[in-house]
Amino acid sequence: MAWNKLLNIRLLFTAIIIALGTQACSISYKFNGAALDYTVYKTVQVSNFPIRAALVYPPLQQTFETELADYITRNTRLKTVDSGGDIQLEGEITGYALSPQAVTEDAYASKTRLTVTVRVKYTDNKNDKNNIDQSFSSYRDFDSSEMLTDVQDELCQQIAKELVDLIFNATLGNW
Repeated sequence: MAWNKLLNIRLLFTAIIIALGTQACSISYKFNGAALDYTVYKTVQVSNFPIRAALVYPPLQQTFETELADYITRNTRLKTVDSGGDIQLEGEITGYALSPQAVTEDAYASKTRLTVTVRVKYTDNKNDKNNIDQSFSSYRDFDSSEMLTDVQDELCQQIAKELVDLIFNATLGNW
């Protein structure tokens, strides 16, 4: 009899601990990737990002700007405006560079790296503490036997997507 009481008390105690543990711990996820209070933030202004790099590939500006605006539209409920947004993103493409990477035994580069750098000024017109002025870089390597003109569009698209992801996470994603 005493053994049954002790067993019942242990089971009750274990059940209480489990119940309290599950009540105290909860996991919260935001599936849109943004950490914005939509009662405060309604609009975003994405300005032009002119190319200020020494080496210029003109389609890069349009590719980057389109990718940035589309990503924000897909991942937030912010309305895009031409001026006076609650949040403003502006900047410039400051780097577009090629550099040799892997060198073969005959001292020739077997890989070339294309690096793009973007300076972003993020202005939060509702909370100055969130403002950011930062540069972001991304790169892709390609085989040196390929002509840059043959792979440039695809590489720039890949780099733009990665840059936009980095910028979103540092600004609107609020990681």
